[in-house]
Amino acid sequence: MHAALNGAVFQLRLLRRSPGDLMALATTPLMTVIFLAIVHHGARPDLEANAVLAPALIALWGMSLLIAGDMIDVERENGTLEALIAAPTSLWPLLTGRIAVVTSVSLLGLAESWCVAKFAFGVTLTLGSPTVFVFALIATVFAMSGWAGVMSSLFVLSRSARIFQNSLSFPFYILGGVLVPVALLPGFLQPLSHAVFLSWSSDLLRESLLSEAPRAPLLRILVIVLLGAASGLLGRGLLAVVLNRARTTGTISFGS
Repeated sequence: MHAALNGAVFQLRLLRRSPGDLMALATTPLMTVIFLAIVHHGARPDLEANAVLAPALIALWGMSLLIAGDMIDVERENGTLEALIAAPTSLWPLLTGRIAVVTSVSLLGLAESWCVAKFAFGVTLTLGSPTVFVFALIATVFAMSGWAGVMSSLFVLSRSARIFQNSLSFPFYILGGVLVPVALLPGFLQPLSHAVFLSWSSDLLRESLLSEAPRAPLLRILVIVLLGAASGLLGRGLLAVVLNRARTTGTISFGS
């Protein structure tokens, strides 16, 4: 816990000095404008919730994936990765604390998209089930932190994490039903989407904005949490295997 808190404080200081890491938050209002303009042009007010939530979820995924990969790359470039690995404290809680801060800060994207909808388009979204919305959002942040941990572990093996960051974004936006609900995807893709926590999160968040109560909210929140916990455990196991391999082959500084 002490290492996780230190990692969280360290990451907060880095974010203050690295505005480039907040680029996803800078693009969120623009994406909200684009999505809402498309929805209004198509005369589909029923899709306004999709257009507001999608940029926020994209910011959540984009910031987490970007900074999770950059954590390893930056430490490697600075020559401090070996010192972190050799430290008595495990690397995993340090990464967990840093990732938790990033995913929490990325929630500002939701406030941005909400404000753009309100003041630029006059769209006011009401929370039909505010309790479900809040808990679904918390579960989503937890699951995103777990998945970012998996990515951090895999990025240790790579000479450049940027290649994987760029290729992993849009497939998960589609499988996660970020803008287009999973039910509208081709049949062969729908089973794959069930393994992506974003598909459960996006559907539940959208339904919590409706006047009708969401279907089985506790079960769906539990699924999100379980997927997040599973990815967190997978990330921790992968990190142990990857670090052991890197030590054996002497490729910590250069990747595989």
